[in-house]
Amino acid sequence: MSGIFGVVTKKGNCTEDLFYGTDYHSHLGTQFAGIAVLGKNFYRKIHDITEGQFKSKFYEEHKKAKGNKGIGVISSKDEQPMYLNSKFGSFAICTNGLIENEKELVEELHRNGHSFSEISEKIVNSTELIAKMISEGDSFVDGIEKIFSKICGSCSLLILSKEGIYAARDRFGYTPLIIGQRGKDWAVTSETGAFINLGFKIKNYLGPGEIVLMNEKGIVSKKKSGKINQICTFLWIYTGFPASSYEGINVELVRERSGAFLAKRDNVKVDVVTGVPDSGTAHAIGYAMASKVPYRRPIVKYTPGYGRSYTPPSQEKRDLIAKMKLIPIKELIKGKRIILCEDSIVRGTQLKNYTIQKMWDSGARVRCM
Repeated sequence: MSGIFGVVTKKGNCTEDLFYGTDYHSHLGTQFAGIAVLGKNFYRKIHDITEGQFKSKFYEEHKKAKGNKGIGVISSKDEQPMYLNSKFGSFAICTNGLIENEKELVEELHRNGHSFSEISEKIVNSTELIAKMISEGDSFVDGIEKIFSKICGSCSLLILSKEGIYAARDRFGYTPLIIGQRGKDWAVTSETGAFINLGFKIKNYLGPGEIVLMNEKGIVSKKKSGKINQICTFLWIYTGFPASSYEGINVELVRERSGAFLAKRDNVKVDVVTGVPDSGTAHAIGYAMASKVPYRRPIVKYTPGYGRSYTPPSQEKRDLIAKMKLIPIKELIKGKRIILCEDSIVRGTQLKNYTIQKMWDSGARVRCM
């Protein structure tokens, strides 16, 4: 999964909004980050962020860009935004999704005479693939509709062109896109939490397969929403940021309600409720409120140094982060019966191998949810 953000300002430079808006998606990717700005010319920059945060990589560089339209991305896999010269003119594109039939689509484009940048043996950049598929259409909108009909999986995207920013949510709505307005300025985001401190208000949630064009004149509908919505519920449970909302439903509230439902069907006697931070915290708070058992923090995350342990590409790196990021507080654990709420058990890297063992080693009488 990745996070994408775009902004169009009526007057002045958009780069400060683009910088902070993109940065608010840092919880969604750990591999690459990039921005593209359009003024008199295109400005594009991509950085590897595996060993450094978005802000540290782009803080000085984003000031070099000049333009009133821009897109940015925090990516879990591909280097993006991609930049292409096409029959529609020059454009930059960033994507968020997963293409399951990528191999077949690449082979089809090879037969049609397309070539791809060398990434590694037999692997292409998914965003470059989408860009070249779009360029085979009769227009940006036609090209987007064609990729929606061909791909298995999902792909939401932003296209930066001289016409403005095309925003398209994937055909079945698996990944969200939301439009925001601030006076005569417009923005589009994966995470509504990116709007709040920038002063944007939610205008509307794009529907599945919906396409709009966003420019200095406002928002123009290019394709209406479809009826099938299969949004990823993991956004509310784990992936999304607490301040964000999808389909009008806030993330933090969903997590609290989930914890409360766990408590209502439980009858164990415990001393303390806690959650695996960060995203498990709200589930534990909901459990504590419903059960009337005190909420405490006997295990804390070293937030300045470590992100999520499921996003890095290698198991070795995932194991390292899982081991190092959580620190137990023995004074709050020893002799306590503890309900531990964990909202993400993907591989068992965090919970099985490290968290539970740390609680036992600190003297807990552990109950695990």
